[in-house]
Amino acid sequence: MIKGLAITPPILGRISIGRVVEKNGKRLPEKDDQFTITSQVQNKDGWILHPFDEGLRKAAIGGKLRSIPIRVLFNEPDLNLRAEYSLFDRQTGRPLCTGNGDVCRRYTASGIESLPCPSPDSCQLAKSGCKPYARLNVLIGDENEIGSFIFRTTGYNSIRSLAARLSYYKAVSGNLLACLPLELRLRGKSTTMSHRSAIYYADITVREGMTLEEAITQAKENDERRKSVGYDQVALDDAAAIGFANGAFEDSTEEVAEVVEEFFPGAVAGADPQSTTSTSKPSLMDKLDKKVSGNAEGKS
Repeated sequence: MIKGLAITPPILGRISIGRVVEKNGKRLPEKDDQFTITSQVQNKDGWILHPFDEGLRKAAIGGKLRSIPIRVLFNEPDLNLRAEYSLFDRQTGRPLCTGNGDVCRRYTASGIESLPCPSPDSCQLAKSGCKPYARLNVLIGDENEIGSFIFRTTGYNSIRSLAARLSYYKAVSGNLLACLPLELRLRGKSTTMSHRSAIYYADITVREGMTLEEAITQAKENDERRKSVGYDQVALDDAAAIGFANGAFEDSTEEVAEVVEEFFPGAVAGADPQSTTSTSKPSLMDKLDKKVSGNAEGKS
C-alpha cells in the first residue's frame, strides 16, 4: 500500500443538495431543495446525472428527489461518516489542516505535523476559513455491494443529524448498522439566522413504510444470510479503518479543487493543490512557512 495515500471506498457517483453555477463570471455554490444524484463525469453544463437520479425522481412526489433508499458499507458510524474541521489555502486550494477539536494534522514548513486542535472558535489559524466538513458514503440499489455514492457537506445540521442517526441505529440494532434498510432524507427548517427562510439538511431514517422494529428484523435476516456465505463485516470495517488512516488527508489532489469550489468558496478553484505559491499575493501556506522559518531563525 502506498504510504500517504488514503484508501477510500470506491465511488460510483455523487449525491448533492445544490450545484455550482456561474454568476457574473464567478462560479458559486447554489443550494437546492432536493437531492441530485450524478455520475463522476462532467460536461460543459456540469455533472452528468446518474441513471439512479431519473429512476428515483420518477417515483418521487412532484418530481422532487427528497429521499433515497440506501444502505451503508460499515457497522462503525465513523467509517461511513468522516467529519472533521478543515482548512484550505484560499489562494492555492491546497488542504492545510484537519482536526477533530482535540488533535489536528497540519502542513508546516517541516511537513505534516500532529498538533493540538482547540476547534475553530479558539484557533487563530481557523479565522482563515476553517469549518466542519464531512463525507458520507452510501450504497444505492443492490447491484454493487462495495461501490458507493458520496455525499459531502459542511452543514452543521446535516453533520449533527447524520452522526446521531448512525450512532443510534448501530446501538439499537445490536451492531448491525450495515445490514439495516435505511433512507437518506432531506429535511427543512427555519431559524432566526436563516431570516425565517427554509434551509435544508440531510438526515437518515429507516426505509419509508417500515417501522424500526421491522428494519431491525430485516437487518438480522441480512446478517444471517451474509454470514452463511462467508461475508466478513468485521474484516471489512478493519480494512476500511486501515485505508483511511493511511493518508493525512482523505480527498485526492484530483478532487480537492472541486471540493473547495463547492464548499469553501473564495479559494482558487482549479489551482494546483500541490503548489504553495500564488501569482497574485502570498498564500496562507506561504505566510505559515515564513512565520515558522522566522521563528526558527530567532531561536538559532
